[in-house]
Amino acid sequence: MPHRDASDLAIRLGREAEAVCRHYLSSGRKTGNYWLVGDVRNTPGRSMFVRLAGPETGGGAAGRWSDAATGEHGDLLDLIRAATGLLDFKDVAAEARRFLALPHPDPASVQTAGGGTSRRAPGSRQAARRLFAMAEPIGGTLAATYLAGRAITCLSGTGALRFHPRCYYRPDEHGPTETRPAMIAAVTDLAGRQTGAHRTWLAADGLGKAPIATPRRAMGELLGHGVRFGVADDVLAVGEGIETVLSPRQVLPGMPMLAALSAAHLAAVLFPPTLRRLYVLCDRDPAGDRARDSLLARAASLGIEAIALVPVGGDFNEDLRHFGLQVLQAALKDALHPDDRHRFLKG
Repeated sequence: MPHRDASDLAIRLGREAEAVCRHYLSSGRKTGNYWLVGDVRNTPGRSMFVRLAGPETGGGAAGRWSDAATGEHGDLLDLIRAATGLLDFKDVAAEARRFLALPHPDPASVQTAGGGTSRRAPGSRQAARRLFAMAEPIGGTLAATYLAGRAITCLSGTGALRFHPRCYYRPDEHGPTETRPAMIAAVTDLAGRQTGAHRTWLAADGLGKAPIATPRRAMGELLGHGVRFGVADDVLAVGEGIETVLSPRQVLPGMPMLAALSAAHLAAVLFPPTLRRLYVLCDRDPAGDRARDSLLARAASLGIEAIALVPVGGDFNEDLRHFGLQVLQAALKDALHPDDRHRFLKG
């Protein structure tokens, strides 16, 4: 196991120990500064405990776990290996990076507002803020063309989305840097502070994503946060992708919504303190099912009414494109709480 990479990932996971446990050990529960569960394979019970707080390294570090029944112990990388059944370190590390939303390798230098370069880390919160500041509102841009191609035409309340005509893209750390048009999304925390950014590189005509290996990448701090459309108070709808969230918003334009950007991050979304009802916009795949179950359970444990909204197809954007606005509106109308039906449903 590459020691340096493993140590760095274990420390990063330890900083988010509770979110890791909620995602991979959803059968357990928090008790004080520990997460209790039956075993590392997510069996219900109390014989295994995970430290949720502590120093970054050493025996009492956050993320260290031990199973009193079997004597097994380890860090959160070991936990992910056992929970997912992965064997090779490169696969375990890739899963950990996916969960943490660590960016794919980007250029060591990033563009500044003045057109120069900066040696700041490209995945930092500061770099995300600079990128979003350089972008322009999406109205009339290729980003709007791209969304229209996904049947998303109502863009009210989408200030979290912007367009950059020449956003840097690098396929890997050894490849040349390219510039391509991209839709830029601001990732913010509960207080509205920008913590990260998400990029969707677009085709030259805006009719689809760019023909590159990874047309979507995130940067900055994502865990617990998301791309927000509207300000949540007592009601919030959350989903994975930006298009997934914007699709039901075509008929629920006033409902606050949040795109968590991945199934792992959906399970770890932080709730506003005033939240009373949560809608989970599900994706129909195993990762989406796990995220849904984890999020519904966590909301229920906090006394928040949680309602799963399940699409007919793979996700709500697929439903919008294949069945149309009226069918989507009718399906959501039946699933909404009566108060929200009158409050948010368009028409």
